[in-house]
Amino acid sequence: MGPVAQTTARRANREAILGVDPGSLTTGWGLVELEGNQLRHIANGIIAASAALGQADRLHQIHCGIENVIKQYRPGAVSLEKVFFSHNAQSALKLGQARGMAMLAAAQNQIAVSEYSATEIKVAVVGYGHASKEQIQKMVSALLGLRGALRADAADALAAAICHVHRRAYQARIAVSRAVKANWRDYPKIVLKR
Repeated sequence: MGPVAQTTARRANREAILGVDPGSLTTGWGLVELEGNQLRHIANGIIAASAALGQADRLHQIHCGIENVIKQYRPGAVSLEKVFFSHNAQSALKLGQARGMAMLAAAQNQIAVSEYSATEIKVAVVGYGHASKEQIQKMVSALLGLRGALRADAADALAAAICHVHRRAYQARIAVSRAVKANWRDYPKIVLKR
């Protein structure tokens, strides 16, 4: 089934958020959108790079896989987890390179990239900044109404997308609040007609 394992059919004409959980062997991806006050699952899957390949070839597979997802679903934004500090420098380097491939694919398609810490993502999805992988999988499935097993990589990617949707909705509420506050000084000028 090629490098991109797709789980749902393509949908058109929407503002989707693409979450990406990069890895040097398995990169998860997931798309969600907000419809009214409801989160809606669009698609999710993985990009599997062969361990038999060299790092450059694996990075090429990741880039091509993300590029294919972007071209198929046309997301409005990409959401990634921020780089974390690791005791294993080699692992951190490979993760950074995989993240770079996702960022490059987004930049080539003129899509804004937002980054969130692991704690921000966990709080947005589970409500607890130290949630386990299993808790994230269960909560993502519950929030999106998914049935059946959800791969950890895809669940993490969907969690990043959900975090972005929540952050964007929160920022919109703040903007409305500021606009109301700015116009509040005009309140005495309002004349009610009876």
